[in-house]
Amino acid sequence: MTSANSGSFVEAAAVAALGGVFGAAVGSPLGLAIPVGAIAAANGAISGWRQVYDWSCSNGLVAFTLDSTWAFPMTAAGLFSHGVALLSKKPGYDASLSRRQNRHVYRRGFMPRRGFAITVGNVISGAGDMSLPRRQRLVTDHEDVHVWQARWFGPFYPLLYGGWMLLGGAVGAVVWVVSRRSDRFTKVVESSAYYVNPFEWWAYSRANQWPPSGKVKGLGWRRPMVQPFRIE
Repeated sequence: MTSANSGSFVEAAAVAALGGVFGAAVGSPLGLAIPVGAIAAANGAISGWRQVYDWSCSNGLVAFTLDSTWAFPMTAAGLFSHGVALLSKKPGYDASLSRRQNRHVYRRGFMPRRGFAITVGNVISGAGDMSLPRRQRLVTDHEDVHVWQARWFGPFYPLLYGGWMLLGGAVGAVVWVVSRRSDRFTKVVESSAYYVNPFEWWAYSRANQWPPSGKVKGLGWRRPMVQPFRIE
């Protein structure tokens, strides 16, 4: 075993053990000490082996703590993405955008919609060709925002995100019927459900891409929610 592999093994064991303790402590009052502890330990083992968490600054400790506790439902969902990648041919794990970055990045893996990256918990899949600067920025400036949204909002994140998509899609359908817009029905519904979703508004704003090209013009928020990470 090389020194690098030895270091990965030690970190994997340590992070898995500590994550399991954190998860069990959070799950215990809910009667879920074992499943939550197991989820946190599994995430710790994978993340520790790949040396994902940045222990040199507070972000790494915060990310690990939230992944192991408050955000455990999304961490569990992220394990599903890891599983899909494991069963995929050449999932393309990108260590350069993952190691000490508090996230896992796959160039392919779990891709329910071709051409679109998807973030589930701390796992980003479908990132694409990382030799292209625009795809790198997709990860660092957009998808990473979703990673942290899942951490901050914890168990409420899928409810809020999914709830907006359902309600927003229904509102978009009504808007299309009532206003008799010239835009396609599916485009109006998608804009209302996805692009105008506050979580996407937030991420596209950070990536300096608001409004995104796929959104119906004049529908929804006009200005960015927040300042972008970089201005080109």
